[in-house]
Amino acid sequence: MLRHIVLWTLNDAADAERFATALRTCRDIVPGIREFDVGIRSDGLEASADVVLVSSFDDETALEAYLDHPHHHQVVTGLATMRKDRAVLDFVSVPDRPSTTDAA
Repeated sequence: MLRHIVLWTLNDAADAERFATALRTCRDIVPGIREFDVGIRSDGLEASADVVLVSSFDDETALEAYLDHPHHHQVVTGLATMRKDRAVLDFVSVPDRPSTTDAA
């Protein structure tokens, strides 16, 4: 499984809900999306970004299909002027293994 995590800092944090709503329209655009969770900064909780996407894909082919999809491009273009900064991390997710200290 491949994880795709993206954090955005917006020009105006008040736009976070509108930004997140637009991102959510990408949730089911290609097969192979396992998880697609969009969150926004919450008062009282630590945050160094305004919006986050936590997503999982079956494999690199599914992630590439998502990134290349015309609707994804349309959303990215539409949101570009709202964002100040973007950070992304894609990685292969390895299932948790039991700790050697776990009871058998």
